[in-house]
Amino acid sequence: MGASTQVRILDQRTPQERDRTFLPGAGKTWLLPFYDAFTRLGGVRALHERAVGLAGIEPGQAVADIGCGTGNLSLAILAARPDARVTGLDPDRQALRRAARKARRRGVPLTLVQGYADRFPAEDASLDHVVSSLALHHLDDDDRKAFARESMRTLRPSGKVTIVDFGGPASDSGHAPHGHGPVHALRHLPRPLRARVADSPAVARNQADGIVTLLTEAGFEDAREVAHADHRFGRVTFVQGTRPRTES
Repeated sequence: MGASTQVRILDQRTPQERDRTFLPGAGKTWLLPFYDAFTRLGGVRALHERAVGLAGIEPGQAVADIGCGTGNLSLAILAARPDARVTGLDPDRQALRRAARKARRRGVPLTLVQGYADRFPAEDASLDHVVSSLALHHLDDDDRKAFARESMRTLRPSGKVTIVDFGGPASDSGHAPHGHGPVHALRHLPRPLRARVADSPAVARNQADGIVTLLTEAGFEDAREVAHADHRFGRVTFVQGTRPRTES
């Protein structure tokens, strides 16, 4: 099978979702052509590579990348595990087209689905891993909870969710360290995205144990921060949780 036929874009949206709004990855639709340049300058690739290492994806495993955007985390997974079965989910059709072009250039198989984080393109207990990078802060309260529930639903027993996003424990004084608050953290992002993220209640809810609590309340066990990066964006947290084994 040629590389061109290994990459596909599917539309999972319902008729009612056709006009549903979402925040583009770069904050504004017109900034999408510059998005990958922004992320390269921001050093996001290193965050993706670290996330892949922490996830511990094994050969042949099924992975869903939620909020995949232009596919950078999905492609990092496939660079490390070419035989992984990766599906990327994002509401932005134009971003998915860019992800598809990059996958075809690399000759790697990738399924891309246009849809939303409150409804994953997977059957119950069919995934080994759910991953998400710098997407959770785009979601409101209801969608954050739905993301966690869908992660639980679609993961197999002992399957793992790995989330990379702004946030994590504050300093001992209860405030972000100097130079690492939300506004400073985003100074390398385009202004529309920086303003959206800095003022986002979801980013505030990522602070302290916000993401850990989200996963714990959804039923994940051993939910915890497994690493963090004092990145040029500011503090980025890596959080994981495991779906419990079913009782025999």
